[in-house]
Amino acid sequence: MWRDLRPVGRHPDSGGYRRYAWTAADADCRAWFKDQAEARGLAYEVDRNGNQWAWLGDPAAGDAVVTGSHLDSVPDGGAFDGPLGVVSSFAALDELRRRGARFAKPLALVNFGDEEGARFGLACVGSRLTAGHLTVEQAHRLTDGDGITLPRAMEAAGYDPDAIGPDPERLGRIGAFVELHVEQGRALDLSGDRVGIASAIWPHGRWRFDFRGEANHAGTTRLVDRRDPMLPYAETVLAARREARLAGAVATFGKISVEPNGVNAVPSLVRGWLDSRAADQQSLDQVVGGVEKAAREYATAHGVDLDVVRESFTPVVEFDHALRDELARLLGKDTGRNDAGLQVPVLGTGAGHDAGILSGSIPTAMLFVRNPTGVSHSPAEYAAEDDCVAGVLALADVLEGLACT
Repeated sequence: MWRDLRPVGRHPDSGGYRRYAWTAADADCRAWFKDQAEARGLAYEVDRNGNQWAWLGDPAAGDAVVTGSHLDSVPDGGAFDGPLGVVSSFAALDELRRRGARFAKPLALVNFGDEEGARFGLACVGSRLTAGHLTVEQAHRLTDGDGITLPRAMEAAGYDPDAIGPDPERLGRIGAFVELHVEQGRALDLSGDRVGIASAIWPHGRWRFDFRGEANHAGTTRLVDRRDPMLPYAETVLAARREARLAGAVATFGKISVEPNGVNAVPSLVRGWLDSRAADQQSLDQVVGGVEKAAREYATAHGVDLDVVRESFTPVVEFDHALRDELARLLGKDTGRNDAGLQVPVLGTGAGHDAGILSGSIPTAMLFVRNPTGVSHSPAEYAAEDDCVAGVLALADVLEGLACT
């Protein structure tokens, strides 16, 4: 499975992945998922929001156990973020069948669409729509960098954009969702553990900073006569690093747009996107508030106007405690059983996931697989094969405990 999926959407120059929603690479990933489902005799379907499902048992029976993740990527992302969870879900099912497991509940494997938000700027679109966290009107206003709307992109890919919207009936059939994911950090590597259990997702969001100045000639305009928005933007980037360090949080300006974007022109507009995350809401508010305050002071000093827009926000997500504790029990933390040689520490994460979006509607939990470098959203993202296998065995143990007799 890994060999078949690995080349899809990989850029020949960067070595990273460009699997953006509703593109040719995304279509290839979706075809791969469908092939894997049908090869195992699973009932395949696509829901109204473009999420893919593979069912073992009757979905209408209710109390289903669901696992999976996503297949799309950030720009030049790594091979493991998302795909590891989907590949592992199929491998875990194979393992359970090898064990002769007897299922007492329906089991579903899922690929959620547009989790990374690389094309339309909003993460977890598929799960947000399903859970009703994104309205149809908001979804229809999403556009990519070429001005193509989400409905147009879906339609071009062969899907019906008029069907999107909340799907409470589907969520009502699910008793538990467990998402396996490569760890996006080094906590497991530092502790020497192969697999961990998530406790919570830090509160996080994206803010757009629009610095508006005045375009002018780079060679003839005196420095004192300039209203250059690049200067307060650059100072704001440094302020974000300073505020994050003081609060024990993280803050990143990772995307920028410049107009008119000419080498010999003073910009008229510099638009930068801030991503900030912290262990608690108070710390996050401190960081974002401090960055905005500094940005406004810098903008004023340079005669530049500033607008700040919060484009997305997710409060702290505490995963279902009962389900989390059941995962720990099944993996042997409380019983002493540890067939795979696993320890199961419980750790928080600063990354958002579909499991976090769905946590307000159904019980959700997450398993993390060790990442020896801690690098993620990069071609250097990596997990060793034996750790990936340990993750599959842990997921199989969990699914067996939740769904089998």
